[in-house]
Amino acid sequence: MERSKVMMVVVVAAVAFALVVMVPQADATRYIVGVNMGWTTNVNYTIWAQGKHFYNGDWLFFVYDRNQMNVLEVNKTDYESCNSDHPLHNWTTGAGRDVVPLNVTRHYYFISGKGFCYGGMKLAVLVENPPPPPTSSPLNEKSGSPSSIYRGRIVLPAVVAIGALWDAFVRVW
Repeated sequence: MERSKVMMVVVVAAVAFALVVMVPQADATRYIVGVNMGWTTNVNYTIWAQGKHFYNGDWLFFVYDRNQMNVLEVNKTDYESCNSDHPLHNWTTGAGRDVVPLNVTRHYYFISGKGFCYGGMKLAVLVENPPPPPTSSPLNEKSGSPSSIYRGRIVLPAVVAIGALWDAFVRVW
């Protein structure tokens, strides 16, 4: 029984420590290609992609009629000519719900074979590295002291973690 109490305190301490040192990071974006129209004919995917920034780590989610269409990754020449004879990758899983990871910084070219590319089912995206995080501006006299800046980043989470540990100790003993 005593061992389980110690183990619980260790787990609570580990969780509290993790909360204190956690650094927020940008999440990848999952784009539903064509949004409510999905991957279908008579949609201008060039216009759909305009203004979007595709970053390394993002995902494209293709939703389409699985009985008729597919998702093929091709080179630029085959994209421009709607040639589906030699795809670089066939992302079609058969469910009509295909997810493509954009995990390399480069141009990606997608088409649907079976003649649907000629009806507009083609998408080209440029995948870039994410922009660097914003840098902090130097402190000036009006912006506050370094201690006031760090108070919210270190002291407050530490106080919460210590409070959680204290609560765990009180409950166990």
